[in-house]
Amino acid sequence: MNMFRHLLLCFAVIGVGTLVGGCQHHRAGSADSPLASAGQAGALASWNDSPATRSITAFVERVTNPQSPDFVPPPARIAVFDNDGTLWAEQPMYFQFLFAVDRVKDMAPQHPEWKTTEPFASVLRGDMNAALAGGEHAILKLVAATHAGMTTGEFDAVVKQWLATARHPTTGQPYTSMVYQPMLELLQYLRANGFRTFIVSGGGVEFMRAFAEATYGIPPEQVIGSSGKLKFELRDGVPALVKLAEIDFIDDKEGKPVAIQKHIGRRPIAAFGNSDGDLAMLQWAAAGHGTSLCLYVHHTDAQREWAYDRQSKVGRLDKGLDEAVAKGWTVVDIQKDWKRVFAFEKDAAN
Repeated sequence: MNMFRHLLLCFAVIGVGTLVGGCQHHRAGSADSPLASAGQAGALASWNDSPATRSITAFVERVTNPQSPDFVPPPARIAVFDNDGTLWAEQPMYFQFLFAVDRVKDMAPQHPEWKTTEPFASVLRGDMNAALAGGEHAILKLVAATHAGMTTGEFDAVVKQWLATARHPTTGQPYTSMVYQPMLELLQYLRANGFRTFIVSGGGVEFMRAFAEATYGIPPEQVIGSSGKLKFELRDGVPALVKLAEIDFIDDKEGKPVAIQKHIGRRPIAAFGNSDGDLAMLQWAAAGHGTSLCLYVHHTDAQREWAYDRQSKVGRLDKGLDEAVAKGWTVVDIQKDWKRVFAFEKDAAN
């Protein structure tokens, strides 16, 4: 894992992060509830009729047909999804990191010393490269200042409040409107065909659980992510789980198959990702007995979303893309395969 990715994942565990760069993106109007609109749109309505789309439907038909040699009983129909860049956008930076930047700014009035104390001063100036230059020591300072001592319930409330009010820096949309409409339809399509859908992401597990059920229809017990250590204690006689400024598990790269085995106990037959961080998860799914579906979302649309892959610091897709081509995995070209990317945009002419 390169240092940049390691630092960002350390942030993801406890919700502290960075904002870098910009992008070319068209603004659009307000959105309805993405989960509701996915149901109204019908199965895979935002997908073009393409080889990638047909590979999905053909796979589902094979594993759900009792007469098929590839039939898979419903309890074994496990589908795992990365979150950042797969279910919702991840540019210009992972959304959990944008949440953390906002939290530092919100807390700053109670900490005037932060104006001259690093890494807080750099965060408040918007100089995230300088903030990250302090390495893990800087991260731990941010963790201790913004999250240590917070209960899981308090953290959940803070995340939900942020999601209700914050807006994406480029589109002006709520972050939960930045979910991919075709992927919402895919989640519902799979569940309608007896699949259980899980999130397996490098993002902080408690951060994702705050919105996953309302946004994706995935309950908290089916969300797996990076985690910080917790401590049980009584606060005024009431049991509480308190977040500590220590990393417990990083759910990325080779950690993803480990987490799947520990938390699910079944090898998935379908795995969906968008970066090299998801490669081991897709390899694990592909190595099982019987048929499987391994799918990469390839970000190719600079007009409706962002175009990035091999050289990106966020969501790099390099080795995974090569392996997908070599092994015949499904690669979704956003520009060609999706009629629309977000629920708030109009259908693109294709």
